[in-house]
Amino acid sequence: MNSNVDTAELQKFGDLAHRWWDRAGEMRPLHEMNPLRLDWIDGQADLAGKRTVDVGCGGGILAESMAARGATVLGIDLSTKPLRVAELHALESGIHVDYREISAEALAAEQPGAFDVATCMEMLEHVPDPAQTVAACARLVRPGGWVFASTLNRNAKSFLFAIVGAEYVLGLLPRGTHEYEKFIKPSELANYARAAGLEVAQVTGMTYNPLTRRFALGGDADVNYMVALRKAA
Repeated sequence: MNSNVDTAELQKFGDLAHRWWDRAGEMRPLHEMNPLRLDWIDGQADLAGKRTVDVGCGGGILAESMAARGATVLGIDLSTKPLRVAELHALESGIHVDYREISAEALAAEQPGAFDVATCMEMLEHVPDPAQTVAACARLVRPGGWVFASTLNRNAKSFLFAIVGAEYVLGLLPRGTHEYEKFIKPSELANYARAAGLEVAQVTGMTYNPLTRRFALGGDADVNYMVALRKAA
């Protein structure tokens, strides 16, 4: 059940666990983009009262914010240190989130169709088989449920902006955070979704202005993008 794992990736994010909630540290981009991600998800799925699983939750940035919107949230990850950080921060914030160290595939076998919403943000480009993760997310949600995912497009522009710019020029991310070969084109992600019984409801791009340090949503999906996927009722 845990074969779709890159241990080097787990180690990479485990090493960053102690800085996960440092808004000026290595995870700053996640903190800066999170309000946009949250509003976009909430605007389509109406999180209040929904049973939600955050796949690859890391230190719990998105998981906590969805719980604050009224969702019942389970955050799952296979990197132990970020999960412990997430649990501690939830205690400090007073926002209830359940966390488990389990893969999406194992949870889908254990609780198929148990969730209204599954989120998988900034994770697909870090696993050996992203199609397998998308299929697990599809199994996790009930008929009519939502799967939301975000990742990086694969083209010359994304290499320039997401790796050269973000990691080497601007220092927004630690060097080596991303591997270009693992980036996923929207058409590829759409194929994974359809094979898993999900319909593509929306694709939206996310752009970053380094001068204002602000992310914005729009039609430019050349670098960062998010997809909303719906399971047939």
